[in-house]
Amino acid sequence: MTTKPDKKQMRSAARFFAVQALFQMESSDQTVERVVREFESHRFGEVFEGEYEMAEADQKHFRNLVSEAVNFQARIDQMTDRALVAKWPIDRIDPVLRALFRAAGAEIVSMDTPPKVVITEFVDVAKAFFPDGKEPKFVNAVLDHMAREEKPAAFSA
Repeated sequence: MTTKPDKKQMRSAARFFAVQALFQMESSDQTVERVVREFESHRFGEVFEGEYEMAEADQKHFRNLVSEAVNFQARIDQMTDRALVAKWPIDRIDPVLRALFRAAGAEIVSMDTPPKVVITEFVDVAKAFFPDGKEPKFVNAVLDHMAREEKPAAFSA
């Protein structure tokens, strides 16, 4: 018997799925509407191969992350570029990381989530995608830079 996930777990799952959806959109040229519909219909809460259960996700948060990542993509990509080494622009980084920075950037730019929460949550997402790599530390550094640029008052306490 499984217990229903709480709101925090569902928002965390929404972030994870948003990264996957943004990656899928970039790699397959699918529209926001099509990818969102696919995830909501076939991925949230599904059981694969009889044993792997996909998490329930906060659908509203998922939709907002994906649509705002698209709406603010140019701004987010510019913020990411400023956080990266000058000779390493966003279009040269791993596409999963690019999707992650866009989803996190959408939450930083257009939502009221405290930046430190966004950073922590997306570092956890990075750990899920890159469990043995240095990427989570890289994600932490880039998102910290982006959040401090966008919402400096959140760090001045």
